[in-house]
Parts: sequence; C-alpha cells; structure tokens
Amino acid sequence: MMLDAGLLLILTFFVLLIIGAPIGICIAVSSMATILIALPMEIAIFTTAQKMVSSLDSFTLLAIPFFILSGVLMNHGGIALRLVNFAKLFSGRIPGSLAHTNIVGNMMFGAISGSAIAASTSIGGVMVPMSEREGYSRSFSAAANIASAPTGMLIPPTTAFILYALASGGTSISALFAGGLIAGGLWGIGCMLVAYLIAKARGYTTKIDLRNTSVRKVIAEALPSLLLIVIIIGGIVLGVFTAVEASAISVLYTMLLTIGIYRTINFSAFLASLIKALETTGVIMFLLAASAAMSFAMSITGLPAALSSTILGVSENPVIVLLVITLMLLVIGCFMDIGPAILIFTPILLPITNLIGVDPVHFGIVMVFNLCIGTITPPVGTGLFVGAGIAKEKVENLLLPLLPFYLVIMATLLLITYVPSITLFLPRIMGL
Repeated sequence: MMLDAGLLLILTFFVLLIIGAPIGICIAVSSMATILIALPMEIAIFTTAQKMVSSLDSFTLLAIPFFILSGVLMNHGGIALRLVNFAKLFSGRIPGSLAHTNIVGNMMFGAISGSAIAASTSIGGVMVPMSEREGYSRSFSAAANIASAPTGMLIPPTTAFILYALASGGTSISALFAGGLIAGGLWGIGCMLVAYLIAKARGYTTKIDLRNTSVRKVIAEALPSLLLIVIIIGGIVLGVFTAVEASAISVLYTMLLTIGIYRTINFSAFLASLIKALETTGVIMFLLAASAAMSFAMSITGLPAALSSTILGVSENPVIVLLVITLMLLVIGCFMDIGPAILIFTPILLPITNLIGVDPVHFGIVMVFNLCIGTITPPVGTGLFVGAGIAKEKVENLLLPLLPFYLVIMATLLLITYVPSITLFLPRIMGL
C-alpha cells in the first residue's frame, strides 16, 4: 500500500503540473490524495490540517511578509536609475561598460528588492535599450541582463534562505546570508568576466562619459539605498538584531527612503504596494502549508528513505553523491519555482547530505544556487522569458548568447559545491 501511495503522490503531482494547475494546488491535492489512501479519512483530514496549521506557527515566518513589502516598495520607488548611475562609476572605462553596469545594477537592485524579475525588469529595462543605441548587440545585452538577474536571490536579504532555514529545521539564517553574499558575488563576477571577454573580442569599448556628472551627487543619491543592504546584512551577521527584526527595520527604512527622502511613492502607490505584498505573502504561506502536508505524505509512504537508499546505492562517495544531487536540483529548478522546490526537497535531500558530512549551511547555499539557475533556463525559467520580453527578442535567439554565461555559472556552482570553504569562511570567521 505504501508503494502505491508513493506512486500516486508522484503521478498526481506531475499530472496536475503538466496540465497547468498552480503549484500550490498540485502540492495540496496530490498530498491529500496520498494521505487518504494511507490513512483512514478521519485521521487523514485531522492530521493533515494539524500539520498545515502548525507549519505556519513560527515566529521566523514574520520576516517573509516584511521583506516582501520592503522589496515591493523599493521596486516602485524609483531606486533602479539611481543604482544604474552608481554602477557606472565602477564600470565606465571597462570594455563592455554598459553590460557591466547592467550586471552590477542587477546585483545591487536584486539584493535590495529580493527579486530576480524585479532586477531584470528595472535595470534591464534601462540598460538593454541604452546598450543597443551604443552599438551593442541586443542579444548580448539581453543575455548579460538575464544571466545576472538571479544574483539578488543569493545576495541577502532573500526569502529563499529563510525558507531553507525553516525547512531544514533551524539552520542559521545569519550564516546562510553571509555565505549567500559570497556565492552571489561570485556569480556576478563570473558574468562580468564573460561580458568583458565578449566585449573585448567584439570591440564594445564604449566609455561612459561621467564628465558632466557629479560623482558626489550620484553617490549621494544611491547611498541611502545601498545602506539598506549594509544595515540588514551587517545587523543580522553581527548579531545586532534577528532576521525578523531586520525585516521590520527594512520596511521602516524603505518607507523613510521612498516616501520621506526620494518622495517617489504617494499614498495610493503605498496602498497598492501593501496589496501586492499581501498577495505574494498569501501565496508563499499557502505553499508553505501545502508543503508541510506533502512532507507528511512522503514520510508515511517512505519516499525520502527510498530516495536516500537509491542515491547512496549509486555511491557513498561524497563527490558522486553531491554530483547526483546537483544534477537532480538542476532538473527540478527547470520545472519548479524556487520556493516550492526548497520546501519540498530540503527535508528529502538534507538527511542524505548529513550522512556524507556536508555542512547544512553549505548545502543550503548550493541548493539555492542550483535552483536559481533554473530561473534562467528553459523550459519554464521565468527570468529567461521576462528578460527576453524586456529585450523584445525571441527566447530561442538568446540561448546561444547565453551559453558562455551558463558555462561560467555552472563552473561557479561546481566550485562552491566542492570547495565549501569558499562560502563558509565568512560565516566561520564571524562565529556563525
């Protein structure tokens, strides 16, 4: 019966996913159907409801709506152009300067907004047309924008690491943030290296003219936005405040910035931001509750133990096991959004990595990095399609220009996977 229930869980989930049902519905319906086969109806309904409600009974979850609201306010607050001007200060004389500005802008704005889509839209929407006017290939500019957009999902503050901390049973959010800062930085640097080599080969040597620009003014306008990253990361990592307290501070600071200093958000825009944040939070909370039901369904069917035995049956060598898990996560990321993937697969894969001696913080960073790649790859990578829409290019025309970026990103993934000290040294020296 347990085998039948496990097969039902998998088949129901993927059938619903293929026919286009929302991911939350796929998780909830397949989980409930499986539990009803394995347990009597009264016990199944009561226990599932209890698991779903108790999964939301966590003080740490308060950080999610606050960080979401902060990101929405930043996205609507006219921050992007100020960060673009600031990024120009660092990339003005480098071959491919406009592409580098796009990449650095995505790293900064993505970290502030916590959204790869917001970064790709806001920064890319400014930089891609500007690059084309300066003689850059549109496909190259779009590729640089798309490839660097997910860096903001690694550079804190980011909800992905909060979800992993909850799903993993309490991994340090501060340590994940510190390690994610390194991983996101390496991703961005890798993209800049590719952009530099391509720009030099093609003669994209346009220099950004800053002679008529007041450097002090550019820094003064961008500094308040950049201080948010410093305050949040520094405060959490140094133990000044918790992730929940940091999220509330983030909202207050963002309101001060967009309403008080920049004055780019009025009352109606603020209400619209509240509604948008509420909708996004509702989706995430439902996914979290549904994922708790799926975790319960998988536990009673023995799927995690079966998967663990299968992977460890291939090899008990940590190098091979990590490679198998990496390939699995890359495939999962191509078909599933990062939030549900973290909630579903962390309880399955974390025990396996614990058995081979992988640090939970290291695995969390590797997992999020893997799943971020899926946001810019076919067939359902939202970042890929949004970036193509911004550039007004067909997706198939961008795959070849994206190939060198993919290769460097994959090389970076292998580097942080097999050299854990790269992402763990910062948490360790800070005592996290």
